[in-house]
Amino acid sequence: MVDENKKNQIHVFNVENLNAWYSDHHVLKNINMYVQDKKSTALIGPSGCGKSTFLRCLNRMNDLIPEFRHEGVIKHKGSDIYGADVDPIDIRRTIGMVFQRPNPFPKSIYDNIIYGLTIFGEKNKTKLDQVVEESLKKAALWDEVKDKLHESALKLSGGQQQRLCIARAIAVSPDVILFDEPCSALDPIATSKIEDLITELKDEYTVVIVTHNMQQAARVSDFTGFFMLGELVEFNETQKIFTSPSNKLTEDYITGRFG
Repeated sequence: MVDENKKNQIHVFNVENLNAWYSDHHVLKNINMYVQDKKSTALIGPSGCGKSTFLRCLNRMNDLIPEFRHEGVIKHKGSDIYGADVDPIDIRRTIGMVFQRPNPFPKSIYDNIIYGLTIFGEKNKTKLDQVVEESLKKAALWDEVKDKLHESALKLSGGQQQRLCIARAIAVSPDVILFDEPCSALDPIATSKIEDLITELKDEYTVVIVTHNMQQAARVSDFTGFFMLGELVEFNETQKIFTSPSNKLTEDYITGRFG
């Protein structure tokens, strides 16, 4: 399922024997997987299969759920992100996340972008202005909002709000950006813009995306992992997964026989 030689290399993520529970519900079962640098990795599978839980393990978002517990190791560039001396706030700065529905703060566009920087103590106005412009340009939103930076972010369309959330994640200089079904609440035109953006972002960032959309996974990812009932059934290069999967379950899911 996973090439042992590749698994033992230091990638952006090396996941080793990961198990996870919500109370007594065993949601992830012995997951072994790696994520390559400056590549896009898609996680696919039916609802409830564990892919979003897995994604949230990568930046310790599950720590916020009282009944969550896990076993196994997740290494980010060789270091255990669940180590005793690791601050989860630092992890979430390094490993940013964009959620299923756009969640801009009820603040101005400008204040949304600088929020994370100010939390970490940045006060230099010139630096903040520069980060706002650079982040919005990287999120393909600058030309649309440059003349209304101090207007409410809530006035933006859904697609614009999602790109703003991407810009907000970029602003704190992450290493990785996680996307949890980022287009599920968007129309086809906004979805196309987000997909184009994800393709561009992997020039600078490592991207991991959960998606229910098979075509989207095929379009935006270099690698794909197929989850089923808490297990990683198959993980490989996306082209291989979609053209000649090794597992019959993967083939059945991709061809629409279930899911």
